[in-house]
Amino acid sequence: MSDYGLLIDMDGVIYRGNEVIPGAREFINALVDNKIPFLFLTNNSQRTRLDIATKIQRMGMRVTRDHIYTCAISTAHFLARQGKDVTAFVLGEGGLMSALNRNDIAIVDKDPDYVVVGEGRSYTFEMLEQATNLIINGAKLVATNMDPNCPTANGGTRPGCGSIVRLLEEATGRKAFDLGKPSPLMMRDARKLIGLEAAHTFMIGDTMETDILGGLQLGYHCILVLSGGTRRTDIDNYAYKPDTIIDSLADLNIEILEQLMAKKPHHHPALPSC
Repeated sequence: MSDYGLLIDMDGVIYRGNEVIPGAREFINALVDNKIPFLFLTNNSQRTRLDIATKIQRMGMRVTRDHIYTCAISTAHFLARQGKDVTAFVLGEGGLMSALNRNDIAIVDKDPDYVVVGEGRSYTFEMLEQATNLIINGAKLVATNMDPNCPTANGGTRPGCGSIVRLLEEATGRKAFDLGKPSPLMMRDARKLIGLEAAHTFMIGDTMETDILGGLQLGYHCILVLSGGTRRTDIDNYAYKPDTIIDSLADLNIEILEQLMAKKPHHHPALPSC
């Protein structure tokens, strides 16, 4: 077993739409062959782990559902820790519904403990109105993620979960609790699932606001790939920076990971006295 592991974003890192990004297949299969622990992290709550694993398998990567960790699972794990007989009114689709049910969260239409918002294309105004009134009457608002938009398979953009959550926040005056990247709850739970300390964990992603920010906040070694939504010229717009920048996973292999891990300090330097 390796003494390090990886948390890996998906869209923009291993594929774009239905196309594999060059180098991704070889990199992921090398991790499998060398028994290096890793999880794919996604802020998309629509699909189940099996659905996502099947998509990746068809792209030639030898993964299983155990390699998948979604914001829907993060949300379900959190709600399950809040007490027994937790109930939720859900705006979302199959992946979210499945994760909640597998964690004994009952989905109801009346008097829920929580209103949970995930990805979806089947919202109606009546559903948003119902959610609004449930929140006003005491249900707590939970977001599977706060991504404002999402890429579509045809290269376009659609409103994301965060846009729907913002609407409900404005309508109710209540703030949502977010359980997707860069939430430390999701990022820490994922790291614990692969059984590693923070100093031995890589976070690979293409988005500064989620993957890189979340990883840096928890002390992971963050690798930004430029094969997705971030360009090299964008990086100076942020107060924080990734530890490593590469064009794509074609520029990464196990030898490079081991070199990066060897260089990473496993303790924080002492702070200067005030």
